[in-house]
Amino acid sequence: MSGTVVAVARDAGHNFSKNLVPEIKIVAGLGVEGDAHLGVKVKHCSRVKVDPTQPNLRQVHLIHAELFDEVAEKGFTVMPADLGENITTQGVDLLGLPRHAILEIGEDVRLEVTGLRNPCAQIDNFQKGLLAAVLDKGPNGELVRKSGIMTVVLEGGRVRSGDRIDVKLPDPPFLSLERM
Repeated sequence: MSGTVVAVARDAGHNFSKNLVPEIKIVAGLGVEGDAHLGVKVKHCSRVKVDPTQPNLRQVHLIHAELFDEVAEKGFTVMPADLGENITTQGVDLLGLPRHAILEIGEDVRLEVTGLRNPCAQIDNFQKGLLAAVLDKGPNGELVRKSGIMTVVLEGGRVRSGDRIDVKLPDPPFLSLERM
């Protein structure tokens, strides 16, 4: 499975949306240089309040651009970086990946998938009703979170729009993604 990077973004503050930039530098074991979530330990505000010593399993956030088309059909306008992702992708079924899948991006970057982004009420502050649009129900009534995946950085490097993304699956059995 392969796809493409549509856009890259970062933000030094804990703002909901990030700033689009021509490229991002990803640092092994830490995340995106210049981003508020860079670090070995958790940086997400709500998780820091619970336990600031827990590992940062949310170093790089990715969202599939196909989600923007899906929510557009429901009347929402969402563009790359609006939902706080560092990398917007196209052509990769991010939500269908198992835990520990590896995303090889560009020439050097290797990210390991850790889980699903758990969308929060801040999405409704961005656009009222959008939270419901990025949630769904699965065949057994389970909650389906569509607002992207979280990863940790195995190998760093630079990422730009247009970079190729290749997916390497872990050995079976595959572990389904859980909220992070």
